[in-house]
Amino acid sequence: METSEIWNKYSEELRGYLLKKTGDIVLAEDMLHETFIKVHLNISQLRSEEQLKYWVYRIADNTLTDHFRRKPLSETVPASEENEETPTHTAGDCLLPLIKKLPKKYREAVLLSDIQGLKQNKVAEILGMSLSGAKSRIQRGRKLIQQGFVNCCDYTINEQGFLVGDDKTEDECKVCS
Repeated sequence: METSEIWNKYSEELRGYLLKKTGDIVLAEDMLHETFIKVHLNISQLRSEEQLKYWVYRIADNTLTDHFRRKPLSETVPASEENEETPTHTAGDCLLPLIKKLPKKYREAVLLSDIQGLKQNKVAEILGMSLSGAKSRIQRGRKLIQQGFVNCCDYTINEQGFLVGDDKTEDECKVCS
């Protein structure tokens, strides 16, 4: 089954599910796109089409869990502003282009670990290196992505080490424009 078919079959239902879980339409949309990036990258691991819906929702749940584990709750609660327009371009749109711009050794490690969801010891095995070496590459790749958001989207890194900033329009984005 192609990713586009899965998108057509489950994206609306999954969008509603993610919106219910996050309470934020922009975050739900980001999570939806991140989920389908992972679906696309891991479609070869699906063993049975009967398990497709369960598999897609499991990826969505893992994406949500990872997101909330990385960010303090205060940064995930949407600000309540009336008449706020929903941006059509979000930080999630920059993630894949930033990953693609990483040097190959970091890109491979980040894709295996953070996109495919493999454990770091499995990443080390696949890349033929020590566990500490794999951990270093993954961490360095994540730092480069974080710096990419700072350089591209004018984000800043707060005292807790998290990226903060406002979404840019696609024209303002230095990666996507």
